[in-house]
Amino acid sequence: MSDRKMRLGAFLMAGGHHISSWRHPDAYAPAGTSIEHFIELARIAERGKFDMMFVEDAAAIRERNPDMASQAARSTMFEPLSLLAALAVNTSHIGLVATASTTYNEPYGLARTFASIDQLSGGRAGWNLVTSASELEAENFASSGLRPHSERYERAEEFADAALALWDSVEDGAYLAGGQFADPSKLHPVRHKGKHFTVDGILESPRSPQGRPIMVQAGASDVGKELAARTADVVFAASQTIGEAQAYYADVKQRLARHGRQPDDIKILPGISPIVAATESEARAKYQALQELIPDAVGVALLASYLSIGDLSAYPIDGPLPDIPQTQAMQSRQQLIVDLGKRENLSIRDLARNFAGARGHWQVFGTPTQIADAMEERFLAGAADGFNVMAPLFPSELEDYVTMVIPELQRRGLFRTEYEGRTLRENLGVGAPAKR
Repeated sequence: MSDRKMRLGAFLMAGGHHISSWRHPDAYAPAGTSIEHFIELARIAERGKFDMMFVEDAAAIRERNPDMASQAARSTMFEPLSLLAALAVNTSHIGLVATASTTYNEPYGLARTFASIDQLSGGRAGWNLVTSASELEAENFASSGLRPHSERYERAEEFADAALALWDSVEDGAYLAGGQFADPSKLHPVRHKGKHFTVDGILESPRSPQGRPIMVQAGASDVGKELAARTADVVFAASQTIGEAQAYYADVKQRLARHGRQPDDIKILPGISPIVAATESEARAKYQALQELIPDAVGVALLASYLSIGDLSAYPIDGPLPDIPQTQAMQSRQQLIVDLGKRENLSIRDLARNFAGARGHWQVFGTPTQIADAMEERFLAGAADGFNVMAPLFPSELEDYVTMVIPELQRRGLFRTEYEGRTLRENLGVGAPAKR
């Protein structure tokens, strides 16, 4: 038996990943603004020995239309870095990862905040770098509108370099050394002057217990995968079929060599939305109960937002998806939706209902054995180093996963029974970061 172990992230999203989870009888109404709710979720995931919990972000309301916003329960949510700080003092082992945009932040401020969370948590922080593809976010920050895809990634490349340099501007043991507060030989001003940023200083924080925060990315475009291969420790991905997952996995891994990195230096975690029960029919009934809660208008609006086309209401809901022009927004997710619709001959209604469950990620329903079988197949087939688990309803479906599926993965020797270390980097097994 191989010693290789799955890496698992718990992707937290208020009441659940299903768009209509808030309407379920078991839903917790104030989930998006209840710190007690998120502490409970983080502790459930930590009890399950998850490597990390992850919180996404969009610096804007999710739906432009107030009627849609009133039915989708995606309008209230904590700012994620503030949330991580609160969770840091209510957990002890699980990694704490949050999304922050390179388009609407500055390198020094963001590097400083993540460094603080890393210190507060004892070396468990991670940054999911995104470039932000929403027009609604652009309207809150830039009068010129959404920047072109290539420009956003050009800025992200420089932003990542500046942040990494800041985290490396202070060596281990730089402070309180040899009778003086700071050893100047271990402090290194960044002196970054680029097209988008100027940073000329030293981070006001000791070096992280894990070297520096873990870097996470989820880009699936060519430029996004290249940035991940150069800078990321973890990559989140969306793949419907095992073939798609294998192709993505191989593509990212083969890019590492030209950046002087090894395949194990990066962990690829595709999203999985599981519903587990004692029998397959019970699991499917749980899924169907959620599906029946989706208003067609909400499902179609969600689909249109990820296609970045504004409105699908002019097309017959039981007809096929129209030809979709490529935009400057989420190009890889657009292609995933188009491919899914063509492959399975889905109408707009069917595609919207499929997408409403997990926004294009892999959905699995069944017994603990069936779900573990599906995960093991992709893990052993070169399609994943683990998974980002997206429970459709919180806290019940995360609790069921931890209670039922985790023991089955442990029984097969696929997942840890205890944390290996204290830091996120140690538990992920990605090694100490090279000094820049």
